[in-house]
Amino acid sequence: MLKLLAFSGSLRDKSFNHSIVKVAAEGAQEQGAEVTLIRLSDYIAPLFNEDDEAETGIPEGAKKLKQLMIESDGYIIASPEYNSSFSAALKNAIDWASRKEEGEKPLQAFAGKTATLMASSPGALGGIRGLVPLRMLLGNLGMHVLPTQQAIGGISELIDDNGEVIDPATIKKLKALGAQAYRTSLALKN
Repeated sequence: MLKLLAFSGSLRDKSFNHSIVKVAAEGAQEQGAEVTLIRLSDYIAPLFNEDDEAETGIPEGAKKLKQLMIESDGYIIASPEYNSSFSAALKNAIDWASRKEEGEKPLQAFAGKTATLMASSPGALGGIRGLVPLRMLLGNLGMHVLPTQQAIGGISELIDDNGEVIDPATIKKLKALGAQAYRTSLALKN
């Protein structure tokens, strides 16, 4: 069975990006994917520092996240945009997951896997500027980044008080992106 890992690059409890990645994950599940939806805040690691790694190894939270990544065929990622880039939390998670441990292939958590990207924000651009550097980074790590992506502007008007996306058009777009993540990942796996 195809396994996808879905998460947001945000650490906020009421993250808009967690709200949208959840809907895209449902779209992939409806196609037949086994999707693990996580919160990055459950896998916190200190800022990556090679001296710390040499002294104490990879932190437990980063190891657990990396293992989920290795076991997955691809990722569905929603990232907030901070100053025209993706979040520091997401960059830190990627940095730790890229570290090779004994018995692993280089970049085993990334190489040959798919990445489906999306963003949201209360602003009109929906966080799209942050996806450009994220796309470049993941491509450099050997991932197949889907050309289709979604940027959902005005997200604060499209969700309810519980953080659930309620706008039918937005739900349709996000589920279609999740379905595409499934189809593309399956084709590359086979």
